[in-house]
Amino acid sequence: MDKQTIFYHLLGNTLFAAVINMFIWFSIAFWVFLETESVLATSYVAGIFAVANMLSAFVFGNIVDHNRKKKVMIYSSVVSLVFYIIGAAIFFTSPPEVFNNANSITLWGLIIVLMFGSVAGNLRLIALSTTVTMLFSEGKDKANCLVGAMNGVSFSLTSVLSGLVIGFFGMGSAIVIAIIVTILVLAHLPFVPLIEKEVVHMEGAGNKFNIKKTIAIIVTIPGLMMLIFFTTLNNFLGGVFMALMDAYGLSLVSVQTWGVMFSLASLGFIVGSVVITKVGLGKNPLRALLIVNMIVWIVAALFTIQPSVWLLFVGLVIWMAVSPFAEAAEQTIIQSVVPFEKQGRVFGFAQSVESAATPITAFLIGPIATFIFIPFMTTGAGVDSIGDWFGVGQERGIALVFVVTGLIGIGVTLLAFKTNAYRILSKHMESVKI
Repeated sequence: MDKQTIFYHLLGNTLFAAVINMFIWFSIAFWVFLETESVLATSYVAGIFAVANMLSAFVFGNIVDHNRKKKVMIYSSVVSLVFYIIGAAIFFTSPPEVFNNANSITLWGLIIVLMFGSVAGNLRLIALSTTVTMLFSEGKDKANCLVGAMNGVSFSLTSVLSGLVIGFFGMGSAIVIAIIVTILVLAHLPFVPLIEKEVVHMEGAGNKFNIKKTIAIIVTIPGLMMLIFFTTLNNFLGGVFMALMDAYGLSLVSVQTWGVMFSLASLGFIVGSVVITKVGLGKNPLRALLIVNMIVWIVAALFTIQPSVWLLFVGLVIWMAVSPFAEAAEQTIIQSVVPFEKQGRVFGFAQSVESAATPITAFLIGPIATFIFIPFMTTGAGVDSIGDWFGVGQERGIALVFVVTGLIGIGVTLLAFKTNAYRILSKHMESVKI
């Protein structure tokens, strides 16, 4: 096989793995809300997932740098499979009524086990990002857009599959499906002929993750820390949507409809990715990243302004269509300015730091929505002040959280355009080959 064909095989294999790992995550989010009818439980599920992503990314980046990439992908799927099997044992040996109680230890044990299986999939995603550098000397931005297209397809398939499976068959079927697909993914990987050079280690690094040396790599590249900090702020705000989007969508439509609706909206990922393959990201991926973020937050401030399913759907389509630009931009910047043998650690550090903000928001936003925004739009001053045009009720309280978050995001992005770090990294990017 040539390098491009090998990349397609890795991309396809990762697609199936990503679909099933996100399928489990979506299924948990849908199932927990339907079983417990608790906004707090939903936000805590999002928070636990984000914490697991944050803590694992440090370790995952180091594993990627110190092992062959295909072996890392195999490790990832083996770990996921083990956790899914444990989850199946918990689910099928427990009485159904324990899952209706948001305070059930068995419920949260199952959630954590399945989430660990899902999070283990991030290991192969970091490895895939480094294989782009390994296989392509030029055109990394377009290769990254294929990764974005993969994420779009996986989102599209995941949301509809999880909605339909949970709606018609239940969580038990979702777990069984995850086990079967993960086994198939593992069976395919050994036949992908990815020829890798001897693993190169950073001088004096050993196999132990050293955060100081990783930070030292980042600070030597002008503006790179600012990029990570900016994305961290975005994730801090994005935690709002991670915690409350399902609760808001399910307050408007059935779980089956929400799954199909989210699936159709996720096709925007593919559209955005196709555009990148045609035009690329230009000479300054950082500028493209900030422009995309401005669009995202404008949409976030508007798509729940009225209790309309169509407004929500159009907003989701636009939001997802521009998301591949942001993902491809950040990956292309890191791949272009960080040496290959150090990229795993930088990707892992960036993912971990960026993810650190999300659980804070996810854990806080549930109580904030429950005790401040929802009462404000049900029995509080919001009913009289804006209720006549904005609407009233629990879902409008959640909608108001989205509007406020979008406005804050717009302000943060405008400030980022004015920083010295933005100008420095922009000039640096224009001098390197992407």
